[in-house]
Amino acid sequence: MSDSPASGVGSVPVAEDGQAESREGAVTVCEGSKGERLPGGKPRAMASQVSFEEESQNPPTVGHWKPLMPSKGDKEEAESGCQDAGGVHEPQSTEQLNVSRLRSSSVEIREKGSEFLRDELHKAQKELKLKDKECERLSKVREQLEQELEELTASLFEEAHKMVREANTKQAAAEKQLREARGKVDSILFAEFQAWKESPTLDKSCSFLDRIYREDVGPCLDFTKQELSELVREAVEQNTLTIEPVASQAVPVGKVAAEECGGPKKCALSGLPRTCKHRIMLGDSGNYYYISPSCRARITAVCNFFTYIRYIQQGLVRQDVELMYWEVMRLRREMSLAKLGFYPSEM
Repeated sequence: MSDSPASGVGSVPVAEDGQAESREGAVTVCEGSKGERLPGGKPRAMASQVSFEEESQNPPTVGHWKPLMPSKGDKEEAESGCQDAGGVHEPQSTEQLNVSRLRSSSVEIREKGSEFLRDELHKAQKELKLKDKECERLSKVREQLEQELEELTASLFEEAHKMVREANTKQAAAEKQLREARGKVDSILFAEFQAWKESPTLDKSCSFLDRIYREDVGPCLDFTKQELSELVREAVEQNTLTIEPVASQAVPVGKVAAEECGGPKKCALSGLPRTCKHRIMLGDSGNYYYISPSCRARITAVCNFFTYIRYIQQGLVRQDVELMYWEVMRLRREMSLAKLGFYPSEM
C-alpha cells in the first residue's frame, strides 16, 4: 500500500468493507498535496502521471470510492483525529466532564426541587382539607344559630302579639266599665253639681258643698288638737294657710310657746312624736306649727279641692260640665285616701 501512488484525479481507493486505507496512506496524500516529494523521490506531478498510466492499464477494482476532498463532517473528524494524535484532546475531555457534571448536578437539583414542591403541595393540600372541615363546621354552627334565632324571633313575636291582645282586651273591659259607671252616676249628686255650676259660690250652705264638707272636708281636717284644727280649716277656706319645708335646725318663732307649736320631732296637730319635715303658718300671725307627713297630705288634699272649685268660680276652667264633675270626683277620692293615711312617700 505504501508503494501505490495517489490518484491524480483526487480520489483514494476504498476497500469493499467501506473502510479507508491505512492512516499512513492518508497522511501521505495530505503531505503530497503540499508539493513535497512522495516516497521513492518522485515529484507530485510525475507520481500522478505514473499512477494514471498504471490505473489505465489495470482493470478498475469494483468497490466504494470516497472523495479526496473531505466534507465538513470529515474535515472536523480529521481535525479531531489530528488533535488526538498531537495530544490536544485532554482539555476537551475535561470540558466534557465538567459539562456532564453540570448536567448531573442540574438533574439532581431539579429532582430535589420537584421533591420539595411535592412536599409543599402535600402540606398545602392537608391544610386546605383542614380549612374545609373548619369551614364546614362553622357553616353548621351558623345554620344552627340562624335556626335558633328564627325560632326565638317567632316566639317573641307571638308573645308580643299575645300581650297586645291581652292589653287590648283589658283596655276594652276598662272602657266598658267606665261607660257603665258613668251611666250609673248618682243623678242626685250630678244634679247638685250642675246646679252649683250655674251659679258657683263658696258658701257651704248650698247642697253641693254641704255634702262635700260633711263627707270629705270635715273628716279630713279633723285632727287630735281640735282648736288648732278649727284654725286650720278657717285658713284653708280663706286661702290664707302657708305650708313650707323646714331646715333640720329650725326653731319655732312667734307668740305661741314651743310646746304648743310642737317641733321637728313632734306633730302639732296630732300630738304624736313624728319627724316633721314641714310647718304651717295661719295667715300673717307669724306662728309656725310643725306637722307630720300624714297631716300635711290631708291638708294638701283639701287645699287642692278648694283651689279647683275657686278656678271654676272665677271662670278659669273651660271644660264640659261632665269633665269638671269627674275632676271633682277625683279630688274627693284624694281626700278620702289621705284621710285613711295613704300619701306619697316623698311627703
